[in-house]
Amino acid sequence: MSAPPHNPALIPPGAIVPGPMDIAATSKPRTEPLRGPAFGDVLAEKTAQVQFSGHALQRVRRRGIEVDQGTLQRLQSGVDRAAGKGARESVVFVDSTAFVVSVRNRTVITAVDRDHMKDHVFTNIDSAVIA
Repeated sequence: MSAPPHNPALIPPGAIVPGPMDIAATSKPRTEPLRGPAFGDVLAEKTAQVQFSGHALQRVRRRGIEVDQGTLQRLQSGVDRAAGKGARESVVFVDSTAFVVSVRNRTVITAVDRDHMKDHVFTNIDSAVIA
């Protein structure tokens, strides 16, 4: 006959009861070093990069907007500057393209080129950046 299962609700507070965790805690600690970047480094890198929403990607493709590495760097710089001023929703102008960006999420909401900007009204924007 085996012992009944351990029920922690029946143990009074402060009582020390040896259990399976005590055995694991006394086992040999890991001696091999951890590999890869630190979690904080990966998190900082991922949260610092500007991302494009699905809607923004559709607009970029449909309107034929060129988004090369230089444009991304200038967009990132504009978002960083807006964040430094406490902006929440911003329009960032890079050459002849306007990117509406959620600064907190670092996400491009939509992109508008010069041809489609004529009758366009930007709403719910608290800042504008020329990058």
